Amino acid sequence: MEILKLVDVSYSYQNQFQTVDAVKNVNLEIEQGKVHAIIGKSGSGKSTLLSLMAGLTLPKSGDILYEGESIQKISLEEYRRDKASVIYQTFNLFPLMTVLENVIFPLELKGMKHSEAREIAMKLIESVGLGKGHYKRFPNMLSGGERQRVAIARALATGSKLLLADEPTGSLDVANGDVVVKLLTDLAHNDNLAVVIVTHDLSIEQKADVVFQMQDGRLSLM
Repeated sequence: MEILKLVDVSYSYQNQFQTVDAVKNVNLEIEQGKVHAIIGKSGSGKSTLLSLMAGLTLPKSGDILYEGESIQKISLEEYRRDKASVIYQTFNLFPLMTVLENVIFPLELKGMKHSEAREIAMKLIESVGLGKGHYKRFPNMLSGGERQRVAIARALATGSKLLLADEPTGSLDVANGDVVVKLLTDLAHNDNLAVVIVTHDLSIEQKADVVFQMQDGRLSLM
């Protein structure tokens, strides 16, 4: 089932030397239940494209539709909070919050009572393969793989059906990277989430359901 659609989306920005056409007339459909990989070299425009899908940047032309409605007609704050969750290469966990507090945060942001948020957060942490022994640890006490799992649990806490992962294995060794990709794949196939992985890691091509290549701002199906 299609959840996100990009229609002739373009984005450009001005640096001190020139206008950079980062994304050029991209058409793309993202479906629930599938892992979509967008593969490209550094500077190809893939991270800008993910930022557009996340509602962090708005297109200069074209439109992005979430469940058939332009995201510019939805409150962008609501879209970023409830509709699309981003998982970053650098994890972006709150360093002064414990693992449990990091996952509770988006639940309480939605107005949930602390006791209920705590129960859901504990289940989410366990769902990504971490146990009670991790609840009170701070991010700097975790391995890279563990931090990425916490980041995924926090993304799931938003309740969004769209997970956007920006180089999620970029800071991990091969073994931990494989664990994270399997976790994202399971979320798509077992929980019917729409997963988009933006990466330069060619090995992810073998694990995705749909693979695109990004080059010089243009997207093509592989």
